Amino acid sequence: MPLSFQLYSSRSVPSQIDFLPHLAALGYSQVEGYGGVYDDPAALRAALDATGLHMPSGHMALTALETDFEGCVALSKGLGMNRVFAPHLDPADRPADRAGWADLAHRLAAIGARLGDHGLAFGWHNHDFELRPMADGSVPLDILLTEAPDIAWEGDLAWVIRGGADAADWVARYGDRLAAVHIKDIAAPGTNADQDGWADLGHGTVDWAALLDQINSVAPDALMIVEHDKPRDARAFAETSIAAYTRMTAGPE
Repeated sequence: MPLSFQLYSSRSVPSQIDFLPHLAALGYSQVEGYGGVYDDPAALRAALDATGLHMPSGHMALTALETDFEGCVALSKGLGMNRVFAPHLDPADRPADRAGWADLAHRLAAIGARLGDHGLAFGWHNHDFELRPMADGSVPLDILLTEAPDIAWEGDLAWVIRGGADAADWVARYGDRLAAVHIKDIAAPGTNADQDGWADLGHGTVDWAALLDQINSVAPDALMIVEHDKPRDARAFAETSIAAYTRMTAGPE
């Protein structure tokens, strides 16, 4: 399975474009974009082409998709994307009840239908807040995926775990909706406080070897994307993570 790198993980480097050759040299074949790298799409595309990297997926803010739809389509197409994910909601914008989450799902469904007309798949990328049950016991991510049955899911399974849920259970329930998976690790309790409790892949507590086997059985075409929300050293994280991923997916000798 080819491995992608979420460029949010390297937002602290002096130049994301200058960082691309390092990723290619390590063996990454793909990267995932986010808002911080879209300022000069032509320069970014030229750098991707020069290093042989592809950007099949990217994050696009919900507000941008609703207020500058044509611009988002042009940006996605120009960078070679075929999958677009809405990545987050600020706390002030998060619905407070089932009806609010259902309304959000219908907005996502409408965006997905429009993007589909342009040959782009669309989905939602979760954090932890969508996994926390509301007062009536309903879970926001359940509502989003059931009320918008045609959108995809970019499963950030470490955030699922941080939301108090079982990642394997969510893959079992919604694995057929996975268009991409964020692969990141959670540090042991009380460690890596300077990294917000995250760890380099293979150096944390998540059983990624088992999860990758499960994902491959239900969503073999999902993009595999390593990410770290606050790495101590982005270059070291990129190197450590692709080595760990290679070990996990090598199969029996």
